[in-house]
This record gives sequence, structure tokens and C-alpha cells, in this order.
Amino acid sequence: MSHDTHGHPSPAADASAPACCATKKPGAAATHIDPVCGMSVDPATAAHHLQHAGTMHCFCSARCLEKFRADPGKYLQAQKSSETPVTSVGAIYTCPMHPEIRQTGPGICPICGMALEPEAPSLDDEENPELRDFSRRFRWTLPLSLVVMLLAMFGHYLPWLPIGTRTWMELVLSVPVVLWAGWPFYERWWQSFRNRSPNMWTLIGTGVIAAFSYSLVATLAPGLFPASFAEHGRIGVYFEAAAVIVSLTLLGQLLELKARSKTSAAIKALLNLAPRTARRIDDSGHDEDVLLDQIKAGDRLRVRPGEKMPVDGIVLEGRSSVDESMLTGEAIPVEKGVDDKVIGATQNLNGSLVIRAEKVGADSMLAQIVQLVAQAQRSRAPMQKLADKVSFWFVLGVIAAAIVTFVVWGLSGPEPSWTYAILNSVSVLIIACPCALGLATPMSIMVATGRAAQAGVLFRDAEAIEHLRTIDTLIVDKTGTLTEGRPTFREVLLANDYSADEVIGLAASLERGSEHPLAAAIIGEAKKRNLSLNEAGDFQSHTGKGITGGVGARKLALGNREMMSESQVEIGAIAAKAENLRSEGAGVMYLAVDGRLAGAIAVADAIKASTRPALDALREAGVHVIMASGDAQRTADAVGRSLGIDDVRGDVRPKDKADLVKSLQEAGHRVAMAGDGINDAPALAAANIGIAMGTGTDVAMSSAQVTLVKGDLGAILRARTISEATVRNMKQNLGFAFLYNALGVPIAAGVLYPAFGLLLSPMIAALAMSLSSVSVVANALRLSKSPTASAR
Repeated sequence: MSHDTHGHPSPAADASAPACCATKKPGAAATHIDPVCGMSVDPATAAHHLQHAGTMHCFCSARCLEKFRADPGKYLQAQKSSETPVTSVGAIYTCPMHPEIRQTGPGICPICGMALEPEAPSLDDEENPELRDFSRRFRWTLPLSLVVMLLAMFGHYLPWLPIGTRTWMELVLSVPVVLWAGWPFYERWWQSFRNRSPNMWTLIGTGVIAAFSYSLVATLAPGLFPASFAEHGRIGVYFEAAAVIVSLTLLGQLLELKARSKTSAAIKALLNLAPRTARRIDDSGHDEDVLLDQIKAGDRLRVRPGEKMPVDGIVLEGRSSVDESMLTGEAIPVEKGVDDKVIGATQNLNGSLVIRAEKVGADSMLAQIVQLVAQAQRSRAPMQKLADKVSFWFVLGVIAAAIVTFVVWGLSGPEPSWTYAILNSVSVLIIACPCALGLATPMSIMVATGRAAQAGVLFRDAEAIEHLRTIDTLIVDKTGTLTEGRPTFREVLLANDYSADEVIGLAASLERGSEHPLAAAIIGEAKKRNLSLNEAGDFQSHTGKGITGGVGARKLALGNREMMSESQVEIGAIAAKAENLRSEGAGVMYLAVDGRLAGAIAVADAIKASTRPALDALREAGVHVIMASGDAQRTADAVGRSLGIDDVRGDVRPKDKADLVKSLQEAGHRVAMAGDGINDAPALAAANIGIAMGTGTDVAMSSAQVTLVKGDLGAILRARTISEATVRNMKQNLGFAFLYNALGVPIAAGVLYPAFGLLLSPMIAALAMSLSSVSVVANALRLSKSPTASAR
């Protein structure tokens, strides 16, 4: 195998560049497909080629070329089987704020200027290219911004540094920051005008350009300015304002992009559940491992112990216990035999099965859950921030004020009137520069999320903080949310003079050969009592009934009423108590010794100690609580009664939970969903606020906007308190920011000049702008000391 790499081809090479035959689009004479990302590539202009197995392949970038070089078979196989491209470079991108914006490949939203993100993330998505770009610009120019700021603030304390030299140093150091690091902002600034969609980038771009342009003119042609604007022997310059604005804006964008990159984590975690290959049985009875996308409905597949079900299907041969908790929420494994249905991505525990594929690809339950999560994420319209609600009119108002200032001073001001016109209009733009406006919400969010983390609450984004305070309905999952999420010993019932230690010790000895979660509960209780366990012989598992075996000379049977009936064991003495325990949600297993009842052991998923107080407090706060569980209605009702929950829904599947959320929303409710399992992911994503237990699965936490680190529902109350305090703080910050502009813009425009002869120079405008930012930061920091935010 040979690899020949070509760099940028010459025109002659382009003309003779071999067609990428294996990757050529049908009907496209001059366009071919990058086998790695699926992006269209023109071989006449492609900068990267690689010859493999006699075929020349074209690539959109060096990164794709290197990926292909490392594993050509992976990408050629994917291409041959028409698999979805392994990256999203050529996929559809959309705006999280405006889902109607869709385009091929990354870009920026023409409405709000936000970076677009993949509509359907894949497992091999690369780091956001804009995040890489902004990180590079920020790292390289931050030191320059700091030096410029120090020169501007403390340069006059350096007598050995002439003021003219200092001015030129500030200019030279700020040029890379303003012109290179800030270039993406100017593109968005220009786009906001071109699309007639004023936004925050309009203000940021206008402010930076105004500050830098004014300072540049003041440096190159100081004679244009009246002597009254001279200070310390020079016309005031504001290179530090332009540079620092760019650096702060880059930092804010980096924080936002990193947070937004996590929104696809839920879908990726779901995709990771599915196995990559399946063991298919051919017509001759031989097994072969094939890629999952090659499986068709009707294929026979072998699933060995410890493997995941490759697709949804029907059991043809064998018996086993299957852990379906990641999809159904059922904590106890389900026994599967011939003709039983199995679900793709669930875990086969202890037996070998042969299944017939029924639903594959997009028809599988896992694929439907992925689709539900993606759909819910895209359909949830974020609440417009207070700054965004007024930004359109604020931007237009500032620009109009600057224009009016320029015209009025130019036509009717004192001489030199047009110089005053330029200075005053620049002052208007500088004082309206949106530093404080841009910091108002992020500073509150940053402080609040840090304080919330100390209180055991993790917010995924600012939207969650804003919306949580408005919730009036809470849907809670049972397993792992209200309960501990694992079966534990509850009670032992005794018969025929057997002691509790004897019943538990014999049952635990027999269960040592089982991997069932109920076995772990019984063995754990035996260890807690320091009981000695014996080896069990002749161990047998009876699907759906129980287990049998021998300990010493005694024959044991541990199972349900059906097993006892088949063994002709009389259970009448404790049957009533056992049924009461079942009605309370416990699982009861009878133990027979040598054909005679010894007792029964009740195992239950214990309710968390913090659950009842938390639910009572939520109800007192006016929140309606609904329990939706995948468990049987009878079990769910028992748990609901013990917790005082009136609205209980049992036998609920993932789609049912999402539908319940949507129906409540359509009725006008603000719905929060609290859960811990993969089966909760669609409902968590569809809810106004998704709340995940930190003790649950990664998928649940990725789908949710709020994570309770300790899995304690009481933390929801703390989260609501934090939400209320933070929104109040954000409103105060926005009030400070707009107050400074409301007072500063008219003064900068010169309204006080006719009566008092006062003008606001750009230097004072920059100072006012800085003071507004300081006030916003100081007010936001109050949240870190708020007793409501830190209350446990």
C-alpha cells in the first residue's frame, strides 16, 4: 500500500489531477466527496490529496487527510455502506436561538450573530472551529491588551518614558488586538447592518471602531483637535479601551462556546450506548461479526453474556436476565425467554440468546429516544435576555444620537464646529460602548453558578437560572430520584421456628451463585449481620420464578409464590403479611428448606430520607408534584401513597414521559422534570427545566439544565432561591448599565453646553464607561455572599 501526499497543486497538476473515482458524486463532473467528512471537494482546487489502493482521494483539509491516512479502511467502509459522515463538517448547522436558520457547514446567525452548531451531532465531531479560532486570538493578544492598559493607567508615573513615545507604543501594541483579534466582531458588526438586524455586535463593533479611530486620528493628526482637549502634553487617546473591549468580548465568547458545546453531549452519550458490531448467524449456522448498519430486519443474531443487544428483536433461543434500566427505568433485570422482545442497547447479563432483528436503524427504540432528545433541544426557544429585548431600539437610539450630535454641532456649534461635531459624536459612541451591558448578565450568572455549586446545584446555562423560578409543576421519576435506585433489604418474615439469621444466611448462601440485583441486597444484609455463608451446590435458575440448590444436606428453594406452589410448599401463615409488603412496593421471596417454608425476605428500593421533606416543601411553595415511573402502577401507587403524592403515573415509557411534559405545557404550565436515567432524557430535554440527579447517568445530566450533585430533591428549593436572587441581580445590573447610558449619552451629546459650557470629552466618556462596568461587577459579586444562595 502506498501513500502519495500532494500539497497545493500547480495549475498543471490541477488539470491532470486524477478524479477521485471512488468518492465522486453521481452526476457531478467536477465535484467529489471527502471520504472523512462527506464535504463536497473540487479536485481542481483541492489542496490535499492522498492516493490509496490505486485511487486518488480528495480532502477538504489537512486534518481530514491525516484521519484518513491513519485508518483508510474505516472511512472507505463507512462510505461503501452509505453510513452517515463521521463528522458534521458537511452537515446542517443551526442557530440555538433561531432554529429557523439552517445552512450547510458552520457559520454565524444572520439575526443574532451567534455561532451556529450542528443540528445532529455525531460521535466524532471535532472541536468547534470558532472556539479554536477565538482561543488562539485571545491567548496571543491578551498580554498586549494588559500592557496597553498598564501604559495608559500608569505610564505618566514613568518620567523616563516620553509621552509621545508612550502614545506610539499604545498604538503599535493595540493594532494586533483591534485589527486581528477583533476581526470576527467586525464581520458580525457589518452583517448586522447588511441584514438590518441590530444586535449586541452592532454596539461592540461601533464602540471599538469609534474608540480606536478617534485615538488613531489623535495620534497621527493631533492638530485637528482644539487645545482644550490636550492633557499632559497630548490629545487623549483610548487605545486601551478598544483593546480591552476586544479581549473581554473574546473571553465572554470562549465561555459561551464551551458551555454550548455541551448541549450535544446527551445525544452523543445515547449514541455511545449502541454497540458498533453485531454477531450475525448466516444460513450455514456460522457466526460473523458485522457492522451494525449492515444488519437487516429478519437477521438472526447471537448475543453472548455481558454483551449489549445490537437491535430491537425477538428471542428465538435461550434464556437470560436483561438489564433494561438504561432505557426503561426498571431497576430489576427482566427475565427473557423464547418469543420475548428485547430492546437494542440493553445489557444481556447471564445467558446466551439468539434473537431475530425486528427494528433496526431509525426504527429502533434507541434511535427514537435520540430523535426525541434532539427534537426537544431544538424546539425549546430560549427566553430572550432583558438586554436582547431592548438591544434593537438601544442600538438604533445610540446611533441616532451620535448622528444628531454630529449634524447639530457641525451646523450650529462654535468654531471649529465640525471638529466639535466629530469629538462629541465619538463621545456618544464611547460612553454607549456596551461593556457594562455585556457584563450585566454574564457576571451575575458566573457568580451565581459558582455559589450554587457550593450548595450542591449545577446549572447548565443562564436560561435554567432564569426559568427555574417560574416553575409550577414538577414531574419526578421514582427509581433513583425518589428512591436510592438499588434494591436493599427491608424485612424478614419467619415461619416454622426458623430464626431471622437462619433464613437470611441460607438465602444468601444460595444467592452467591446469582448475579441478580436482589441477590446483592440479601448478601449485603448477611454481611451486615456478620453471618457465615456456605457454598451452594446444584444451583439452578428458574426464569421468572426463582432459584434452587443445596447447602450441605438441605435442599433450598428461593422464589415467588408460583415456585412455592409448584414445590407444594404451604405459605398460608405469612401470605397476608407478604401481600401487604408487596402492596407497599416491596419484592418478596419465599424460602423453602427441604420442602417446608422457612420464611420470606422482602427487598425494596428504599426511599431517600430527604425525599418526603423536600416534596412537602415544594408543595408548600405551590409546586404541583407528579410521579411518573416505568414501574408497574401498583408499585408506583405504593410509593406515591407513602410520600403523599396524589398524581401517580405507572407503566410510563420514555415517549410517554415526554408526551406528559408537552401536554402540561400545552395546558399553560411551566414544567420541570426530575430524573436520573437514560429513559428520562427525552422528558428532561422537553421540559422547561430538566433536573438530573448527580447520582444518575451521564445522559440524564447532559439532557438536563440543572443537576443536583447529591441527588437530593431538597436542592431544588435552594436552586429556586438562587434563581430568584440571580434574576433580581441581573435586573439591577441592567438598570445600572442603562442608567449610565441614559445619563451619559445626553451629556456626551452636549446638552449641558448651552447652559453651563460643559462638554464630555472622550476621556471622561471612557471613565464613565469603566465606572459602569465596575458597578455592575461589584453588584454581581454580592451574590457570592448572599445567605439565600448559600443556604443548605
